[in-house]
Amino acid sequence: MNSQSEQLLHIGVIGLGAMGMGIANTLLQKGFDVTGCDIADEARASFVASGGRSVATPAELSYCNVVLVVVVNGNQVEQVLFSEQGVVGHLASGSLIIQCATVAPSQAKQLGERVAAEGLMMLDAPISGGAAKAKSGELSVMASGAAKAFSYASDVLDAMAAKVYHLGEDPGVGSSMKLVNQLLAGVHIATAAEAMALGIRMGLDPEVIFEVITHSAGNSWMFENRVPHILKGDYTPLSAVDIFIKDLNIVHQTGRELSMATPVAASALQQFTSASGAGFGREDDSAVIKVYQRLSGITLPEAANDAQGT
Repeated sequence: MNSQSEQLLHIGVIGLGAMGMGIANTLLQKGFDVTGCDIADEARASFVASGGRSVATPAELSYCNVVLVVVVNGNQVEQVLFSEQGVVGHLASGSLIIQCATVAPSQAKQLGERVAAEGLMMLDAPISGGAAKAKSGELSVMASGAAKAFSYASDVLDAMAAKVYHLGEDPGVGSSMKLVNQLLAGVHIATAAEAMALGIRMGLDPEVIFEVITHSAGNSWMFENRVPHILKGDYTPLSAVDIFIKDLNIVHQTGRELSMATPVAASALQQFTSASGAGFGREDDSAVIKVYQRLSGITLPEAANDAQGT
């Protein structure tokens, strides 16, 4: 079944942050009927200025038949779905929820069961790629759910993603895969920061470190993507330190549920926690390098946003 040909899609996007706004605008630009939902007046106004509609509460998305949830954490997912103003109790039977937030696999399973009990479909569909790829419609989607839900969502997923992985029929599988990704991403960012700090402490030129490592075996996608933030001295948040505290805590929680130690992830979590405790939690996740600045006195490039007093 092609969902667009069978039924006109009315899409709601809950959460107009960097990722949600990118997804909402991408879908809007590709001809979909899109309504954005966010508690922030500025976010709603921005989306309306782009040509979309907006509402302040999830319950007002009752006319939508596909709803994407792009909020920050599991508590917010719970609120936007099941609170008094949540969307679940207001959607028509057979509507689809695409749950994109990073949550624990165990929570994703519970969400799927509760949504199904209300006569709705759900894809457990975490996303990866950052704000830039959300804006360009080139995300990776790690999804699990029933074949019918995938078919219903196919046009939407194809519009927002460069790659959609069908990982199984059960909710929780998509979130499990995202957790593996977030473990690696968090560790790679923390390690990139430590490597840069060590090089700077030894007297190497930061620009030269970047040039050599990005052409050597020690490179990683995160090193190549995040170190330029450090070199520019600009920690304007694209993905914040506190996001990785959340995600690596989910890794820790899941490890405990499985009686499996995750010591490398735990070490990275400590570094992000230290950065947040030092006041950098809302800065870009590359600001984890500032922990080393505090501890060893290394000199980092001056932060453009710090210089502006923000």
